[in-house]
Amino acid sequence: MSLSRFEAQRRALEEELKDVFSGREGFLYDLLRYHFGWADQRGQPEDLPLALHLQSLLALVCCEALSGDFQAALPAAAGIELVYNFTLVHSDVQSGRVDQQDRPSIWWVWGPAQAINAGDGLHALGRTTIMRLAQRGVAADQVLRAVGLLDGACLTLCEGQYMDLDFQDQLLVTTGAYYDMIGRKTGALAGCSAELGALAAGGDESVCLQVRAAGTRLGMAWQIGQDINDFWGRRGDGMTASNVLNKKKSLPLILAMETAELAVKRELGNIYAKRVLQPDDVSRVIEILDQAQARQSSEAKARELVDEALAALADAGLAEDRMGDLKFLSMWVLEGNG
Repeated sequence: MSLSRFEAQRRALEEELKDVFSGREGFLYDLLRYHFGWADQRGQPEDLPLALHLQSLLALVCCEALSGDFQAALPAAAGIELVYNFTLVHSDVQSGRVDQQDRPSIWWVWGPAQAINAGDGLHALGRTTIMRLAQRGVAADQVLRAVGLLDGACLTLCEGQYMDLDFQDQLLVTTGAYYDMIGRKTGALAGCSAELGALAAGGDESVCLQVRAAGTRLGMAWQIGQDINDFWGRRGDGMTASNVLNKKKSLPLILAMETAELAVKRELGNIYAKRVLQPDDVSRVIEILDQAQARQSSEAKARELVDEALAALADAGLAEDRMGDLKFLSMWVLEGNG
């Protein structure tokens, strides 16, 4: 399932982002342009297409669903995209991920210190980019509100990231704690994006809150999809991400630990008690998860969250004929894309 139906939004968002970078020269911006695929490691121009992400796309899709046009939300989507990439750059450093979006990560090329600096720059740019909403006719008090919403979401996602990292040192994590974590780490920014789209469309406070609730749940469902991919791969081929070897406590593992027999729990505990997990350990963990039907249970939770998101959008008063793109995006989330 492809996001090619959103090509007009992708092109407009890329143009907005490039305008944000217009006139900004120097080493820091060479790094950031490299991260987005607009420059190579020597700072020479490249032209790789911008990858669409749920987090920024939600602002555009929600704005269009409410107003019939996504243009007013472009600064919000660009600000969210910059902040989302700030989290990617910092996460690469935290997890030791070598590649990001099919090219070497900033930290791998220039070192973790410069990567942290680059991530901070992305965060600052994201905040200032939100202020460009004034250029799209959004009232000054609503622009100030939008900046506050982004700041609040950034703080919340950092809380979630702290929890996620802390879980790596815990043997037992409850599903309740996990849902709280992804609601912060992933749901907060997705919810903020959806709300900013509604704000740019002129939605009242009630509509904005319902749309935000929908975005939060879609973000959480998307995170569960990433968790599933970390164990089984997007094609179900068992190709796993580094997150498994880093002992991240994702939903399939947590569900298996909660429901498995005592002997199985002990085996999982012994595996995760090791200082470093080996590929053979990962294979055995996946066998246990398959026996516990953890994938099916995780997928069911993702469907539940998507259903709640669609219900919140209906409560916001969105007409059925305006829900097409949002329903498509919901199905894309359930397929574990991203």
